Amino acid sequence: MRSFKDFCTKKTLIGLGLGQFLSLLITSTGFASSELAKRGINAPTSQSFINYVLLAIVYGSIVLYRRKALKAKWYFYIPLGLVDVEANYLVVKAYQYTSLTSVMLLDCWTIPCVMLLTWIFLKTKYRFRKIGGVVVCVAGLVMVIFSDVHAGDRAGGSSPLKGDALVIAGATLYAVTNVSEEFLVKNADRVELMAMLGSFGAIISAIQISIIERKELRSIRWTPEAAIPFAGFSVAMFFFYSLVPVLLQISGSTMLNLSLLTSDMWSVVIRVVAYHEKVDWLYYLAFAAVIIGLITYSVGEREEEDQRRTNVDVEAEHDKRPYKECPPENRY
Repeated sequence: MRSFKDFCTKKTLIGLGLGQFLSLLITSTGFASSELAKRGINAPTSQSFINYVLLAIVYGSIVLYRRKALKAKWYFYIPLGLVDVEANYLVVKAYQYTSLTSVMLLDCWTIPCVMLLTWIFLKTKYRFRKIGGVVVCVAGLVMVIFSDVHAGDRAGGSSPLKGDALVIAGATLYAVTNVSEEFLVKNADRVELMAMLGSFGAIISAIQISIIERKELRSIRWTPEAAIPFAGFSVAMFFFYSLVPVLLQISGSTMLNLSLLTSDMWSVVIRVVAYHEKVDWLYYLAFAAVIIGLITYSVGEREEEDQRRTNVDVEAEHDKRPYKECPPENRY
């Protein structure tokens, strides 16, 4: 039985810490979107557009400076950009039709989709400890949802079935983008991925904006109260997209999505600290459950790495053994 200290490696701690920082960034984008919604601004594609432009400029400049050929075919990034743009659009759009509680619950659909896709395409193996970590994380989120229902915070929405369908579709597309990014990060290049995703994401967003959001943009009064949340959303998304490939390289797409489960609970912490709101005690229990689940999953990841390293060492030791000539009677 290994001690907990054996698992507190630099890689594990960085993965856990980075996952929570990404979760805080997603929480900040949610608050920015909420402020924009209060002012009647509903332009999800336009909000994401600035993020894609920043990615294209910053990382595209690095790619051009390198003057090296792309490690992956450029046209592979076109469907990735399309799927990423539409995933963001569908989930944000769903808030117009269904409740926040439903979005929180159905957004968890990303996790089994990611596990299935990584198992099929990336040959990722999930042992009992890692699956147990996933179950604990999801159980923690269910506590949050139960607390919302118990507290009477659930709002029905104008068309729940339509909104739920949008969330499921968006969560499935998120799974596709996460797994695709994990593959490209581990087999191509992180900077190249961000540059190409930003370039094609910006082009696709611009086309979509010109079709469905022109009137909305014209009606916006660009006061500081509207511009600051809009810019804040874009900056937070830029850092989120920049750091996601790092976590994917360290721990994979399943760990990413498990870490993002805490974003709903970080929003509760901000509401308590900034707005002095009272929340149900189940929120704190749920937060602890998700953190325990993340650590359990990370421990499972560490065990698998140690096992792979042991297997490699055994094979290397086997290859170093001196060649023994077969006895004469066994040569033929």
